[in-house]
Amino acid sequence: MSVTFEYLDVRREGAVEHVTLNRPDTRNAFNETVIAELTRWAGSAAADRTLRAAILSGAGTVFSAGADLTWMARMATQTRDENVRDALAAAECFEALDRLPVPLIARVHGAALGGGTGLAAVCDVVVADEGAVFGFTEVKLGIIPAVIAPFVLAKIGRSAARELFLTGARFTATRAREIGLVHAVVPSAELDATVTRYVQEVLGAAPDALAAAKALIRDVWTGPSPELMRVTAEAIADRRATREGQDGMRAFLDKVAPPWKATT
Repeated sequence: MSVTFEYLDVRREGAVEHVTLNRPDTRNAFNETVIAELTRWAGSAAADRTLRAAILSGAGTVFSAGADLTWMARMATQTRDENVRDALAAAECFEALDRLPVPLIARVHGAALGGGTGLAAVCDVVVADEGAVFGFTEVKLGIIPAVIAPFVLAKIGRSAARELFLTGARFTATRAREIGLVHAVVPSAELDATVTRYVQEVLGAAPDALAAAKALIRDVWTGPSPELMRVTAEAIADRRATREGQDGMRAFLDKVAPPWKATT
């Protein structure tokens, strides 16, 4: 049975799911409903063994302008405990998206600001329109990019975060690519074709190996250590012993397509 949402448009094409933030009247801003729906979608996607990739985009003129101002105004009247509860729900949403076992590809156009930039940070691949604008603008509003910080720092590092978190300055797609937030910057007419190329690459990879690779990145991104040497050694040993690992090596040697090879 398909899951329906109020503010997400979810469309399936074969092994790929297209997820669109669908609040164009608010520039796809976050509120508690959007957060709950993204969390719910991520849970269903993580459990779907037939899903191979997901594409995240925004309806209308922008990707996401961050937090909904009406929602923020309401939070200003809440107690500290209520604010903590709302913030934890947002943190759980980003964590659920970050831990998806399938590649999450962002298609960014217009603007990705505040939480919208954080949303790009939890995506594995980010393709941006050359005219797109990014920004951790929270300090301009007297708040901080706290919930998204762990995911953003993992993506862009401390140096870029110090500049961009502390100034709240907006920055271009080219700058976003320079700091590792974005992976491809293209004219708007080439957005969809570029996303499709990434999807095709993903569909050519073994699905369980992809999930293991994503988990590996989370485990080792802080840098080498004796413990991580053991983690990485055991990770590759485990993969070599899997059916996918055996099939993949055999297909390579035999110069044939592996059994998981799929197309859109």
